[in-house]
Amino acid sequence: QMRLVESGGGLVQAGGSLRLSCAASGRTFGSYGMGWFRQAPGKERDIVAGIGSGVNTYYADSVKGRFTISRDNAKSMVYLQMNSLKPEDTAVYYCAANRNGGIYASPGSYDYWGQGTQVTVSS
Repeated sequence: QMRLVESGGGLVQAGGSLRLSCAASGRTFGSYGMGWFRQAPGKERDIVAGIGSGVNTYYADSVKGRFTISRDNAKSMVYLQMNSLKPEDTAVYYCAANRNGGIYASPGSYDYWGQGTQVTVSS
């Protein structure tokens, strides 16, 4: 069992930055693949970025060059640095973990989820 707790969301003006953090419980954190997803009202939950157990990364086209995902296995943490934020980045952001250690675009491929943190970007 793994528990995920996100933090770092908030209200920011367009062009600003936020850093999301996800604290994970569990002694085998390093073997998990981690993802950040987001869901805006009335829309599906989509992957934003992922990082595998081998520290390979993936970014959605909409955030490439602006967002950076990283992990600290010693602290059981995963981060999402978000720069040059746009109003269309407004959503609830979720941290997710999968036992396979890979990166998957489908939310159904993830075994554990956090409760989400709201990010609002004003224009």
